[in-house]
Amino acid sequence: MDKELIIRSGTDTVDFALLKDGRLVELQKDEGGNNFSVGDVFIAKIRKAVPGLNAAFVNVGYEKDAFLHYHDLGPKLPSLLKFTKSVSTGKLKDYSLKNFPFEKDIDKNGKISDVIKSNQSTLVQIVKEPISTKGPRVSSELSIAGRYIVLVPFSDRISVSQKIEDKEEKDRLKRLVKSITPQGFGVIIRTVAEGKKVAELDKDLQNLIGRWTAMSKKLDKAKHPSKVLGEMNKASSILRDIFNDTFTNIHVDDEALYLQIKDYVHEIAPNKESIVKLYQSNVPIFEKFGVERQIKTSFGKTVSMSKGAYLVIEHTEALHVIDVNSGNRSNKAKNQEDTALEVNMISATEIARQLRLRDMGGIIVVDFIDMTKAENRKTLYNHLRDEMKDDRAKHKILPPSKFGLIQITRQRVRPEMNIKTREENPDTTTGAEAEVEAPIGIIPKITHDLEQLLKKDYKKVTLNTHPFIAAFLTKGIPSIRSKWFFEHKKWVKVLPRDAYTYLEYHFFDEDGNQIK
Repeated sequence: MDKELIIRSGTDTVDFALLKDGRLVELQKDEGGNNFSVGDVFIAKIRKAVPGLNAAFVNVGYEKDAFLHYHDLGPKLPSLLKFTKSVSTGKLKDYSLKNFPFEKDIDKNGKISDVIKSNQSTLVQIVKEPISTKGPRVSSELSIAGRYIVLVPFSDRISVSQKIEDKEEKDRLKRLVKSITPQGFGVIIRTVAEGKKVAELDKDLQNLIGRWTAMSKKLDKAKHPSKVLGEMNKASSILRDIFNDTFTNIHVDDEALYLQIKDYVHEIAPNKESIVKLYQSNVPIFEKFGVERQIKTSFGKTVSMSKGAYLVIEHTEALHVIDVNSGNRSNKAKNQEDTALEVNMISATEIARQLRLRDMGGIIVVDFIDMTKAENRKTLYNHLRDEMKDDRAKHKILPPSKFGLIQITRQRVRPEMNIKTREENPDTTTGAEAEVEAPIGIIPKITHDLEQLLKKDYKKVTLNTHPFIAAFLTKGIPSIRSKWFFEHKKWVKVLPRDAYTYLEYHFFDEDGNQIK
């Protein structure tokens, strides 16, 4: 499977599109003004504890106070508070934790008012960005992520990713990392560390300890609140988390960013440095690689799929609801149950993609087409789980209910990616909608319906559609209609019809009879 990362740089934002075999599966945006990203560490002030929530509100410099729950304090909170105070007042100059005496762990089921006080300074890390009307969610159990390992200060645990299944490899990695980890720090070994040598792991570890030391040096002069350790830039953090040997190309349209990414890839995978390429063309990079088209056809309320099936995605304050529809498709399945299974399997694949693409979080309820056979429901459930294996966000999927609903919870750490696909309606007649789906969104549906008709060996097919859609299909070199001709060796006559609504279309045969 080929993976490509397409990076578009703007004046104040950078967009990252991850393609798998040319298909858009992930879209992320790095906004220059975002000062509260997941992974950032702040020196903050406790505003007040709220015993009823067993949590505290913390001033991190955002317009709304951050939320810190007791369970996010971490058992080593007293040690962290002592370290922060000692370094901030200049009493402690050794940041290695080698000779730092740890305090007693806090009670697992204790009360927040017993362990922190108002106006107290502490280090906290952003675990969930500000979403909607809420401030960030923070944790005082710090971790600094590297390529192969995650460094955890004030800990002595060495743990290994559950995705590494080989017991011998787990033991090898634990043994190696334990031998190089300094006192006072714990380590989480990431999945990509599998098969790596001790020199590579040690280099990553030293880099993380260097970042910890640099952060600690800032504390005695830092304002309260202020950021003392920022996550690495978005490009590097994405590559750190998802880069592997399956990547075939990384295209960047900005020279400074290109050099930065090239240096980072050289550092983590020298043999892959050549896949980083500077894009130089007058055609916008997202248009060249088909990303713009996929965005417009993937982010609407209705999402078309193969074989005429489609999804309807609705968002409410409490949850997301996804409805699966078979559409008016002709199909060769023997019975209704087979049709339902086929459409549901196609939909499960697209739903897994949509969750990643839009970064949908919270509760998601999917209304699949009802199936009577238990084995088919199990097949669908297993297929959906397999499709979501590559999703980096923590998630849980429940088996289908008696009503055919599947419930999913997915971790939400940043605002949902929401791209407007509706455009101003060019039809200004009285009663016309103010906005309609962009014409590019309906083209896949027209193309699919046409393919179904041409398979039935119609000699001549005429497409009647709104003048704007007709123009969209016939203008340009090559036009969409020309592409149809090259693919199917049949010329489709396109007739504009002023009376049609913007997204209305019908096919007619050579005798003028309506086919679809």
